[in-house]
Amino acid sequence: MSVVPAEVLPGGARSVPGQARRAAELGPPVRLWPSLAAVYRAQLSRARVARIPLLFVATFQSVGIAVMMRGVVDSGPEAQAVVAGSSVLVVAYVALNLLSQYFGQLRASGGLDHYATLPVPPAAVVLGAAAAYASFTVPGTLVTAVVGCALFGLPLSNLWVLLAVIPLAGAALSGLGAACGLLAPRPELATLLGQLGMSAALLLGVLPADRMPGIVRLARDLLPSTYGVEAYARTFGPDPDWAVVLADLGVCAGVGVISLAVATRAYRRAAVR
Repeated sequence: MSVVPAEVLPGGARSVPGQARRAAELGPPVRLWPSLAAVYRAQLSRARVARIPLLFVATFQSVGIAVMMRGVVDSGPEAQAVVAGSSVLVVAYVALNLLSQYFGQLRASGGLDHYATLPVPPAAVVLGAAAAYASFTVPGTLVTAVVGCALFGLPLSNLWVLLAVIPLAGAALSGLGAACGLLAPRPELATLLGQLGMSAALLLGVLPADRMPGIVRLARDLLPSTYGVEAYARTFGPDPDWAVVLADLGVCAGVGVISLAVATRAYRRAAVR
């Protein structure tokens, strides 16, 4: 038997370092938007089973509040505030209440470890889940607005404004809901924070602002969903001030960017613990 040096063999030892270098090369970095779309589709299919009960509860609650307020408010700016507040309440119910519960349970059960092993940026996880939950609010919000306008005799001509109010107010409230769920040390506390946030959106968003004390008005101005309510309520008039409507929507967008950034940072901290 003859021994042949490995150096003279084709593809021998001299080619191993080159192969190892090529194998060690990292792939291209994961992009945000494809990851966001993948998380969004996964969350949407996951929540599909609970879609009908979710839509029914959120819509029935908001329509019931509008019907109840019909016995107290007749027409005018107060009726506009009730219809706009009831419509945005559907978004608040999902974004604040359900999203805080979801992330709180995900953190407590170790579900964040699963997402930490996936090649997706943290922002894609937070934004994908928030967008999926907010998608379920669109039918309920539109139904509540149509029923409320019919109850109070308000026009439906500017109903399209809700197509801007829903994602912008939903982004602001979803960021707060996700941050509450990720920062709360226990899932029970996350649920409590979500319930308190939804109650604040109910009391401060549906009731007319001119009937509130000064300190309550200040708290109302600090709630991001208020600006979505104001933006939609201003469109019921015969000559809406669209510059003010855009300014209210801009506030929702700004708060949404900040709250989602806080939720993303909270996700990073919770995922590495």
